[in-house]
Amino acid sequence: MSAPDPSSLIPVTVLTGFLGSGKTTVLNQLLQRTELAATAVIINEFGEVGLDHLLVERANEDFIVLNSGCLCCTVRSDLITTLRDLFLRRVRGETPQFQRVVMETTGLADPAPVLHTLMTDPLVAAHYRMDGVVTTVDAVNGMSTLDRHTEAVKQAAVADRILLTKRKDRGPDG
Repeated sequence: MSAPDPSSLIPVTVLTGFLGSGKTTVLNQLLQRTELAATAVIINEFGEVGLDHLLVERANEDFIVLNSGCLCCTVRSDLITTLRDLFLRRVRGETPQFQRVVMETTGLADPAPVLHTLMTDPLVAAHYRMDGVVTTVDAVNGMSTLDRHTEAVKQAAVADRILLTKRKDRGPDG
């Protein structure tokens, strides 16, 4: 069996960042852009009751919420199932013809297992390709967060792009 043509695969961007760093705000702003209109969004949440999907404005995108906790080894099969089912729903016309996927992780996630799944699982790799990791870092509290939380360090370490959020006020002189 030959490898799929990379240009035919659906790009997946992982949006990660520590708790309170502004991931959902960034996601909302990105989804307002017309060039991202054909985007399926997977929101991973931690805990019994998910809230982030309620904070994301709903457009025509397809939202899937994983409530089983961090995207890590324990939910690897959930991620595979979610991506497979999303692709099948697209093929059957049950969901809009999305051109990309954005996966927002919980603020406590170690993104390495997510990336491993995206790049190595044969079912996922047949239809999707890793497009990149964007990590949000709070410009006001980021250094102390990185000093205190290994998850935040892991999120920054795997980033293709680090997006500083919540910039400090510059004061009256600019």
